[in-house]
Amino acid sequence: MAAWVLHVDLDQFIAAVEVLRHPELRGQPVVVGGDGDPAKRGVVSTASYEARAFGVHSGQALRRAARLCPDAVFLPVDRDAYEAVSAEVMTALRASGAVVQVVGWDEAFLGVDTDDPEGFARGLQQRVKAATDLDCSVGIGENKLQAKLATGFGKPNGVFRLTYQNWEQVLGNRPTDALWGIGAKTAQKLAGLGVRTVRELAAADPGELARAFGPSTGPWLVLLAHGHGETTVDDAPYRARSHGREVTYQEDIEDWGEVTAEVARLAETVAAELAGAEPEAGGAGPGADGPRPAVRVVVKVRYAPFITQTHGQKLAEPTVAAEPIRAAALGALAAFSLRRPVRLLGVRTEFVSLSGRDFAVMR
Repeated sequence: MAAWVLHVDLDQFIAAVEVLRHPELRGQPVVVGGDGDPAKRGVVSTASYEARAFGVHSGQALRRAARLCPDAVFLPVDRDAYEAVSAEVMTALRASGAVVQVVGWDEAFLGVDTDDPEGFARGLQQRVKAATDLDCSVGIGENKLQAKLATGFGKPNGVFRLTYQNWEQVLGNRPTDALWGIGAKTAQKLAGLGVRTVRELAAADPGELARAFGPSTGPWLVLLAHGHGETTVDDAPYRARSHGREVTYQEDIEDWGEVTAEVARLAETVAAELAGAEPEAGGAGPGADGPRPAVRVVVKVRYAPFITQTHGQKLAEPTVAAEPIRAAALGALAAFSLRRPVRLLGVRTEFVSLSGRDFAVMR
């Protein structure tokens, strides 16, 4: 039997949970976000497929979502409900006998030895449906990268296999940011080097990319373009790689002295949570299983109307202490050159270096 990595992703998870709780909403455009009032500031957490047809998507302002889809039903975020259903989903996946690595409320990687990965994937879909009445899509790959990307081709409620054999055919002509791990900024920088597609990135000179992106990240980007990724599925309890807080203000903050005070307050709140003084609801905060030292602090600023920028600052040493985290947050804030009115502020601490790549687990 061959070893496979499967990626299970619940379709429109949060919206689907709400439809289960409110069956009368089935088939209607549903938008979940904030406190459910589109007249107030907030962002979309998720939208049903019916709402997405109107251009509504995650991260969008609720007010814009209401303009795009005025007939949508807006609901508040109910974290406890989603966590409860997520636990049922993961229990159903573990009952399959596969190794399950939870990576979020609505997704997990599974490691399995089988000669029929499609059949195993359909069995997973049936298990999840029977346990929760929710649909999921399953991606099949020889590593996590392939499985994760395959899921997107299987949506909704489908199964798709992406391997080294069909990698170039499926992804060769797609833009570089189609790859999991490459964002808009990296794609833009690659485009400046004349690299716009996955095929072009696969053919790029690792040395040239190392000069542009650094000795680790540059060659890693070429590996991504060839479909290489981590093969190990670890069933150890999921631990987030970052933790933060953000606030959307109902009135724009125009005084940057007030912006500074708010960033300092958020940084102190996050530091307290890291130390375990204020774990999140249900004991799921970073302090629930011991302090989580931070290595970097990132500040997020969303200007009016909806321009978002981030800057980060590395800490001198890993810590949960409030003062160095606060100082790093204010240092990151100083890097923002715009002094426009602000509608959202966030402070996030990272627990591990996001630039580190373990090539030993890639093939």
